[in-house]
Amino acid sequence: MKFTINRAAFIKELNNVSRAISSKTTIPILTGLKIVASDAGLLLTGSNADISIETLIKADDPDIGLAIDEPGSIVLTARFFGEIVKKLPENELTVTVKDGFQTEITSGAASFNINGQDANNYPHLPEIDAADSVVLSGAVFKELISQTVIAVSNQESRPILTGVHFVLADNKFLAVATDSHRLSQRQIELPTPSNATFDVIIPGKSLTELSRMIGDDDSDVKMQFSENQVLFLLGDTSFYSRLLEGNYPDTSRLIPKEASTTVEFEAPELLAAVERASLLSHESRNNVVKLTLTPADNQVTIFSNSPDVGNVEEDLSPKDLTGDDLEISFNPDYMKDALRSFGQATIRVAFTSALRPFTLVPTEDTSNFIQLITPVRTF
Repeated sequence: MKFTINRAAFIKELNNVSRAISSKTTIPILTGLKIVASDAGLLLTGSNADISIETLIKADDPDIGLAIDEPGSIVLTARFFGEIVKKLPENELTVTVKDGFQTEITSGAASFNINGQDANNYPHLPEIDAADSVVLSGAVFKELISQTVIAVSNQESRPILTGVHFVLADNKFLAVATDSHRLSQRQIELPTPSNATFDVIIPGKSLTELSRMIGDDDSDVKMQFSENQVLFLLGDTSFYSRLLEGNYPDTSRLIPKEASTTVEFEAPELLAAVERASLLSHESRNNVVKLTLTPADNQVTIFSNSPDVGNVEEDLSPKDLTGDDLEISFNPDYMKDALRSFGQATIRVAFTSALRPFTLVPTEDTSNFIQLITPVRTF
């Protein structure tokens, strides 16, 4: 195998594929990057068994400067190969595979020789039927991930909660995540009718990596499913992830239908106040911020203290406040994550009691995006 390519363009694709490669794996060959050169171009593959990424660098793209002199394949240790490519002196590099999988990488006056492995020993990627598929705008899907993945659990004791639950039915695409302390639910209506239906749980870590790969120029993301895998297609890149097995809990019953106290804020203003209060809450053992609401006086006060440092109290200016008097405590980090997901929107926070979960929704769309937070008992 022998090919020459523009180094900057090659590094960009290498970085994408390397997201799936881990030095900690029980399958040694998966620490490597698989490269296949053919008339179509260069096919790069990386995998850690949970996620796999494959991208095609097309031979006919003039910006890539790819010239394939001899087709073939090789697996190269990803960490070494990536570092070498990034530090080569010239704008162009040549990779030549010789007998015994010895691989030469040259650029200008620099020449490296490293050991490769037989690409035939690299695990095959799953085959996924394209019958069940759905297409979403890249920007919309990236936003949907960022709004829900914040609520996935980091505790492996309940593996099912480390993923986001995706359901497609009646042309409505629903994503839900919860770690049992908070919940995030986002629903969108597909712009074009789809007959596809699915009910799957995708690991949060997979979605985070996928989100980082969706660029501004990725107009659409196509999702396809098999029994235990999902495939995302982004242009010439394929992103595979395993699905989590099991039944996701029924989260719809967790969301309160009624409220005794509601308050409206500009999300950035409430976020700034919670960030100020959390400066002290982070210094205390329990990391709690308290909110006091007095609708009769149109007064909302946020309070936090640390026995070692001091306390902070701030009067807030709600846009609207109705219902019963309430004093409620919560984890400010959960609140900050929820508020950031709303961007610049005006939000409505609805409370039922000091010990029941409360919800945050954008006032312009109260049914398709909900954040829920469980309060902290402080008495």
